[in-house]
Amino acid sequence: MPAEPRLERPYTLNFVGDWGQANFHRICGWLTQEFCSRAGFGSRSATWSVRDDGICAVDMIQSGEADLAIATPAMLMPMALKGEGFFAARPAPNLRALAVLPQDDCMVLALDPALGISSYAELREQRPAMRLATSRDDGTNFIGYVAQLFLTAHGLDAATIESWGGALLCDVRPDQSLDRFAKGEANAVLQEAIMTPWWAELIEGGKAVPLSAEAPALASLRESHGFGRNDRPAGFWRGIDRPIAALDFADFLILVRDDMPDDIAYLLTWCLVETRSAIERQYRHLPPNRSPLSYPLVPQRMAATTVPLHPAARRYYNDAGITAGHNSSG
Repeated sequence: MPAEPRLERPYTLNFVGDWGQANFHRICGWLTQEFCSRAGFGSRSATWSVRDDGICAVDMIQSGEADLAIATPAMLMPMALKGEGFFAARPAPNLRALAVLPQDDCMVLALDPALGISSYAELREQRPAMRLATSRDDGTNFIGYVAQLFLTAHGLDAATIESWGGALLCDVRPDQSLDRFAKGEANAVLQEAIMTPWWAELIEGGKAVPLSAEAPALASLRESHGFGRNDRPAGFWRGIDRPIAALDFADFLILVRDDMPDDIAYLLTWCLVETRSAIERQYRHLPPNRSPLSYPLVPQRMAATTVPLHPAARRYYNDAGITAGHNSSG
């Protein structure tokens, strides 16, 4: 293990978390304490909460407004470097990574059992008036962007759903979509955060039927966008005795700019890897397959980022003898 780094001078960091009550803020809190306890007297950090989703954090890193952000799913971030796909109007070529925090998640469509539909083929054939709760595809929301691609790959876009007498009910966060479904405002939901109690209560309570994604649709998304698949095994939800094929929506990527000072990037990376037990303890009350952060954190997986490592982060991993291992789910 490399010697514990210390920073003699004070340093102020600006982090970008989430909406305020989810996992990114918890991770930022852990990293704040570990960094500041090893930095000069007077060091501090602030964590931004955001109203919107996804691209705001990337924009703040690219512009230099923030020093560190967390983004998910990790599979989207390579597009930012070249300004492709979701990032066509807002490229972020200066993005670099310190680590990835592996997280097992996927995107699933579930329907009200009253519709009597258990497959996409039946859905396209029966054409129900489907009020679909999902995240908005407004150029800022990663979930909404992936959801629209997922629907289109299955022959279901907004125009098709509306032609059946249905509608898209779009919010920002997964909990908002699942709450709409639980209240009966929606009879279909397409979301991630699959390990949460919100999903379990709906499916295990017999209020929602998860549909298995179609293999050609998943293959098309891999071919066109590099998206993987991440199936739920049989029994993941009580009462669902078959595997559910699903689109990957995994992993928290720790992002910085390429010009972050080397000693800061090295210390942050050291903290992420060497003090990982501190964040693991905050999730161990949950079974591993129900935890929004996978544990135990394995350094080889943490080094397997989807965008290039900051040079100082790479130096830390080399110093620690850590070779990047497999980090994709599908």
